[in-house]
Amino acid sequence: MDLDRRSFLALLGAAAAAPTLARAAGGGMVVTDVIGRRVELAGPVARIVLLDARDVISMALLHPDPSRLVVGWADVARFDSDLLRRRYETRPDGSLIAEVGGQTPDTLSVEHILSLTPDLVVATAYMVPELGEGRLVGQLAAAGIPVVFSNAASNAAPPAGAAGDPIGDMGRAMRMWGEVLGVPARARAFTDFVADRLARVTGRLAGVAPTRAYLEVQSTYDDCCWAAGRRIWGDLLALAGGSNLSAVQASWYAKLPIEQLMTEAPAVYIASGGAYGGDIRPGIGPGLDPAAARAGLARLVARTGFETLPAVRDRRVHGVWTGLLSVAPLNILFVEIAATWLHPALFADLDPAATLDEIGRRFLAEPLPGPCWVSLAG
Repeated sequence: MDLDRRSFLALLGAAAAAPTLARAAGGGMVVTDVIGRRVELAGPVARIVLLDARDVISMALLHPDPSRLVVGWADVARFDSDLLRRRYETRPDGSLIAEVGGQTPDTLSVEHILSLTPDLVVATAYMVPELGEGRLVGQLAAAGIPVVFSNAASNAAPPAGAAGDPIGDMGRAMRMWGEVLGVPARARAFTDFVADRLARVTGRLAGVAPTRAYLEVQSTYDDCCWAAGRRIWGDLLALAGGSNLSAVQASWYAKLPIEQLMTEAPAVYIASGGAYGGDIRPGIGPGLDPAAARAGLARLVARTGFETLPAVRDRRVHGVWTGLLSVAPLNILFVEIAATWLHPALFADLDPAATLDEIGRRFLAEPLPGPCWVSLAG
């Protein structure tokens, strides 16, 4: 078939943009993880151990039954959602996915991981801070078990002038998952969807002054003030048109005195909540009660000093499920809803609920129910 120059260049561009599965000499495949390591897999994976259980949500966007492939996981509490844990914890034979560790690296059991005979372990920089050079990776490699990294985030201070790119990091992770699961086109469809939705927000924000906001990473009724750091949550806040508190320099979070918060006088307050610890924090998350979540927000702003904040006086008080910030493929939902709170007139026609519905309809076998966010004003 003859191709004209335009058709040839179009095909060439498509080929360059598409992720490919590099074939290893032995007939397996080579995938590239988020920290740039090229890792050889013997073939299609069927037994995966996740060192961050939330990675099953990334898998679920690409695979109709991720629990079929996951034999072990760690850090299950960070789901912060009983509904999602129950949805994914049971394998097709009725057994529960084995827990190989808790919330910190020292809880991981190499022996338990090895006993599950996985053909792939998916790690994060938080659970394996030494990355590819650590003892755990070495032990697994000695047993012939490859390790890939799905997340490279840490609370280490970023290099001076370095810009965070949480959406780009998500894209790299989803491309990796597309390679691992053998569905690169589906992964590309999801990242294209996110890029399109993000452009609708960032395009309007060009030249618009950011709104000062207090984004709280740990919102509890008896403590204050755990502010989002400059990276990850702070990067997402910036994408939505927000300006973080000036006193925060750490990457993930920083604890500030209430006096500092009062001095900074944020115009918008965005709290976080979830399914766990309902007696000390707002219950915000899939399948929970929105009215109870709003009552939780009211308790938060009753803390000492909050009555002086412009955000509270003007009732610009909101809350999000932690999963919108900690599960990278769902970050776009935070960006959209935060944009409507930070710049309500500019984004009066933006409908994050429709984005959530579309994710459920196009990419998930079971949709993600609300409430994933609430506002004190209703």
